[in-house]
Amino acid sequence: MTHFLLNPDLIHFAVTVVFSFLLGLEIKTYGQQIEEEESPHFIGSARTYTFLGILGFIFYRIDPDLMVYLAGIAGFTGVFLLYYHRKLQEQKTSILLYLLGLVVYSLGPLSIHYTLWMPALLFVLTVFILNARKAIQDISQSINAKELETLGKMILLSAVILPLLPNKNVIPMVPLSPFKIWLAVVAVSGISYAGYIAQKYFLGDRQYLVTGLVGGIYSSTAVTVVLSKKAKEMGGTPVITAAIIAATAMMYFRLIVVTALFNLEAARTLLMPLGLLGFACLAVALIYARNNRQAHSHLQMEDRNPLELGTAFAFAILFVLMIVLTGFVTKHYGSWGLNAFSFIVGFSDIDPFVLSLLTGKYNVSVDQVATAIVIATGSNNILKAIYCLWFAGVNNGKKATFWLMLSGAITIGISFLL
Repeated sequence: MTHFLLNPDLIHFAVTVVFSFLLGLEIKTYGQQIEEEESPHFIGSARTYTFLGILGFIFYRIDPDLMVYLAGIAGFTGVFLLYYHRKLQEQKTSILLYLLGLVVYSLGPLSIHYTLWMPALLFVLTVFILNARKAIQDISQSINAKELETLGKMILLSAVILPLLPNKNVIPMVPLSPFKIWLAVVAVSGISYAGYIAQKYFLGDRQYLVTGLVGGIYSSTAVTVVLSKKAKEMGGTPVITAAIIAATAMMYFRLIVVTALFNLEAARTLLMPLGLLGFACLAVALIYARNNRQAHSHLQMEDRNPLELGTAFAFAILFVLMIVLTGFVTKHYGSWGLNAFSFIVGFSDIDPFVLSLLTGKYNVSVDQVATAIVIATGSNNILKAIYCLWFAGVNNGKKATFWLMLSGAITIGISFLL
């Protein structure tokens, strides 16, 4: 009796029946929700899909050559064709119910090979996808097809080309292999891309403060420019000031994450100073935003995908250039030359420089690397202050400019304490 209860086939069969019934309930509920707009005719019930799952299990088990199982698929397809013919007469073309039937029919083989986790995962995904119907439609209507093509190219370069790149130092004067160079580019671009996608497709018409927070993950400089232009239109309201400062706060946190990905020792050194500066900027941003009612944004952010191939290759070239220049400066001018170079580089895109410091092999200590990153961060804040003053004007941008200048000066001042 004990052996019978623990028989694997019985466990697989029970899993198949339970998940077939649950999916049948979910499919029937979904069908009732769309019945009026899709079709007045609906195929199957919870019992129907339960029996479909049972048949899939039996047909798969009794014939190792799968001929009976495939015949079952053919029979189900024939039944669905009759239903689909009726739908075509009503100008309905969806084959979703057929695909859901195949999912249920496959539960038997899945339960045999994976016992529980795969049928459970399949059930959860099916329920999620069915209930996310409206959200998926909204995303599909708003998404830019060109960006999907760009993402596909980057996946190709990352998953196919990256493993093929040599993992040996073959570039003169560059102490990194092509594999590690491109891996660093993909990692940093991925962080920027996450902020870009959240900013463009999931935030939409949200609060200015949230725009600054999420946009700061993508590019605090780009967000500062856009918000400064908006400040000129709106008269420099406190919520715009809050959003600009919030973007800079996220830049500090982003640098900590990037540093941790490539050099944990340097990240430990930067965690306290950059973390405190980030939280301080957040506190100032919340003070400006706490009682402001002009919360909704109608910003047109810069439509520049950080995963575009041109952007990625340009970043890689800058990365290699920064490795060469940083190596030259540290070799001939030491730590003081590196600090001066860091201040100058801060008036541009600092990501390639930061990566070069974290991945290159120079005759400098970890503390000196951390100091250079902090100096570049401070001068980058000064650059953003200049942008703010330029695009917003003196009257509309003076508060944000003051805080950016102050944070830049404090950041550079902290570098002397490291």
